[in-house]
Amino acid sequence: MKTNTINTKQKSPSIITIGTFDGVHIGHQKIIKRLVETGRNKDLKSIVLTFFPHPRMVLQPDFDIKLLHSIDERQEVLSQFGLDELVIKKFTKDFANLSAQDYVKNILVDELNAKHIIIGYDHHFGKNRTANIDDLKIFGKQYGFTVEEISAQDIEDVAVSSTKIRQSLLDGDVETANSFLGYPYFISGKVIKGKGIGKTLNFPTANIDVKETYKLIPKDGVYVVKSSIDNKYVFGMMNIGKNPTFKGDKQSIEVHFFDLDQNLYDKTLKIEILYRLRGEHKFESVDLLKEQLQNDKLNALKRISNYNE
Repeated sequence: MKTNTINTKQKSPSIITIGTFDGVHIGHQKIIKRLVETGRNKDLKSIVLTFFPHPRMVLQPDFDIKLLHSIDERQEVLSQFGLDELVIKKFTKDFANLSAQDYVKNILVDELNAKHIIIGYDHHFGKNRTANIDDLKIFGKQYGFTVEEISAQDIEDVAVSSTKIRQSLLDGDVETANSFLGYPYFISGKVIKGKGIGKTLNFPTANIDVKETYKLIPKDGVYVVKSSIDNKYVFGMMNIGKNPTFKGDKQSIEVHFFDLDQNLYDKTLKIEILYRLRGEHKFESVDLLKEQLQNDKLNALKRISNYNE
């Protein structure tokens, strides 16, 4: 899959779907598979048109939006579905002020060479989002493209899935979130130096720095995770929280990998979250915390032994 973030005109006629596709969950995947399959049948280049930053970040900067994916993560997941191209359009106030006709003509037709558009029945576009799918069909007759409507049921499935995934992660229920995603929820970040507390507990950790402040981090607690390091999957357990036993006041993300003795500083890791073991607790002593960590490890290893790739 090619990724295009600049205004280059498509020579090949294309089939397009448009949206944020945050999470690229099972509802989104159904639409994307339909796009790719229809594109192959009609000999059209399959394109997902998405926007970044998220429109709310630009139009409502005080709104504390949390997304399931960074734009790089979205690109990584979308690359697995056989798309020909992902077009990332920079969302700006000027872009938001484009009239519906200018948006259709300048971007969908002139830039992307759209011949077929698959879009939700409730899709709105153009300045103040005043144009709808009926307007798009009229523009289609004017500019030579057809419009295929995604049903109310499919759109409802997408909306319900997104809401349930976000809420499940905020509740710490990663298994429900993963069932709606169709793959394990993950976070990506660079390994940075921490306070070295894990080492003193005989559980050395990689401290993960997630640079995107808009990335949704699951509820504080201890999780079973896996990560691909040097092309090999390694399992471990991750703590999200403030280390209350040590009177911490800042949230950190720390991963202890099993059977790994390697310097990971400055590596960028993708941490896939499989299960939640427990919430974060303040222990009365360091010894009690050590005892709990040993129990966590045993519980994690039991979960891993039953985990199917």
